[in-house]
Order: sequence, then C-alpha cells, then structure tokens
Amino acid sequence: MSRKLFCEISPFTYRLSMEKEILKRHVKDFFWKAPFARERIESSLPVLVYRHKSLIRRRLGNVNMQLQENKAANLSLAVTHINGILIRPGETFSVWKMIGRTSKGKGYKEGLTIAKGQPSQGIGGGLCQLSNLIHWMILHSDLTIVEHHHHDGLDLFPDYGRQIPFGTGTSISHNYIDYRVKNETDNTYQLRLWVDGEYLCGELRTAELQAHTFHIHAENEYFSREDNVIYRNGEVYRDVIDRVTGRHLESQLIRTNHAKVMYDLPPSTNCREQ
Repeated sequence: MSRKLFCEISPFTYRLSMEKEILKRHVKDFFWKAPFARERIESSLPVLVYRHKSLIRRRLGNVNMQLQENKAANLSLAVTHINGILIRPGETFSVWKMIGRTSKGKGYKEGLTIAKGQPSQGIGGGLCQLSNLIHWMILHSDLTIVEHHHHDGLDLFPDYGRQIPFGTGTSISHNYIDYRVKNETDNTYQLRLWVDGEYLCGELRTAELQAHTFHIHAENEYFSREDNVIYRNGEVYRDVIDRVTGRHLESQLIRTNHAKVMYDLPPSTNCREQ
C-alpha cells in the first residue's frame, strides 16, 4: 500500500496544505517583477477583438442542478471584480488577484468543484467556467499566457451543447492554481464580463487593431480503448492569420488531448483498440 500524502490524511491536513500553498503564492507574488493589472473602467475600449458567451446551467452527468444555480450566483459576483479591467503593456492579468478569496461572507455559495479527479463541491465552486471563457477569448489575441492549468487529463462529463474544442478549458483554485496573462504588446487590452441570467458573456477589446487574427480548431479527434480504459484523444491548433493580408502565417499546436473518460459512452460510440 502506498503511503498517504500529508494532505490526504484528513480534511484538516488537506486544508492546512492548501493554506501553505496559498501562502507560498503570496510570497512568490511579492517578488513578481511585472506589475499586475488593477485598473477597471466603465467605458469600453473601441476595438472588439472577440466576443463569446457560455450557457451557465448545463446538464453535467448526475450533478445536482442546485449546484448549477449556486454557480450562477457565484459567477454573478465574480464578474463584478473583473469587468472593465485594463491590461496595459507590461502588465500581468491574474484571475485571483482580481476576484480575491471566495467565502460565504462575501456571498459565495457551494458550487461544483473537481477534487482528486472527481466532481465535488465547495464555496465559490463553478468559477472555472469564468476562467474558461476568459481563456477562450485570450486565445484569439496577441496576449501571452503565462499560467494555465488543465483538468489533469480527464474527460469528466459528456458533451452538452459544446461550442469550443475539448481541451481548451482551465482549472483554477484560490490562489495557487491561477490563470495569468501578460501583455507583451504595445496595445492596451480590456476584458468586459457580465451575466445576463442564462449566459456568462464576455468581450475582449483593445485600444487599437491587433496585428493578427486567430482561428482555433480541433483535429484527429477519436476515442480509444487502452487496457479496458476509454480515452478521448485529439489535437487543438491555433491558426495565426495576418489581419491585413489574410495570409495564414502558422499553425500552433496548443493542446494534445489524451483524457481518461469518466462517464459511460453511448453503445454506438466507435472506439479504436490500442
């Protein structure tokens, strides 16, 4: 039998380990060389780079729909801390630097979280949908992603109205699992975020036109069976296009998926034997 990690001994040691990681991130940020984006404005920058929205209440396997309602409340709170943020040249945008710690006292509720590769719940749960939307818009920009975490190679739920390629999501947990972007351009960017009741909505805007446009797509997608375990496979590419000429400049491989499927596939699903 393998020896348990300290964080696995009890809920208390798990919480203690989390607090240690939170403290380590605070110390690391104290020595962070780039300034963090902090200023938010009510007006919108003139150029729309990309717009997207995602359905808030989704059927996720057998997950309690009340957690989806709570997620809607959590998202409504969180977006107010980010909406209008300016990311000026040289600045780094951090999700957790803007939102801060989620707590009941701030109005956050129990929402869906992922713990040890399984659905769980916790205060402020569901905010990964917010980082997912931000990440998807950032992929259509010249901004540089400096911190990005995946859900550890797991396909947790069946597709339900999927609009973007599998594998382009993010994982966040206050504050040591963050999503961060640095502006290494001469342009100023802005995130506009809001909840309209049914959807989480967002816009990425700039002061001036970008030099490039981008197209993200998936290729070579398939399911495989390996030692009686089902995996979801595929590759996600980002095409870089010159905005003025329309010339395709390059295709960047941004994600290779080999994710363990954590739900039952329909019997008709074709799986490659590996």
